[in-house]
Amino acid sequence: MKLQRATRIALYAILELAADPDRQITSAAIADRYGVSINHLAKVMRDLGRAGLVESVRGAGGGFRFSANARRTTLMDVIQIFEAVGADGPGGREPGERTDEGRAIRQVLDEIDAIAQATLRSITLDTMMKLIARQQTKG
Repeated sequence: MKLQRATRIALYAILELAADPDRQITSAAIADRYGVSINHLAKVMRDLGRAGLVESVRGAGGGFRFSANARRTTLMDVIQIFEAVGADGPGGREPGERTDEGRAIRQVLDEIDAIAQATLRSITLDTMMKLIARQQTKG
């Protein structure tokens, strides 16, 4: 599954914030850490805020803070804000799609998508933070 750039940025930002929900982090700090445009990040953060996953803290020392539940929020919860999950992409017919071979290929691809979606629905931000902590002890 290939994710759009905004989706990947959202996942980086949400994991950064969820690691310490009491800490406020500026957009500039997040953009710098992940090497992304602050303008692009601002749009992503706005969408995460509208979804109730982060809150904006204004004023001196302001920034963003995680406002969801890391044990209940899944990767799919974040991905669905930015991706049309389950959509077949751009319209138009694929060559051979009405043949037995085309239908068989579509069935396999649909099964792969279903497995990927189920996996993303089962992995919480809390689980991801544990994985990140294990990576840090290895490196």
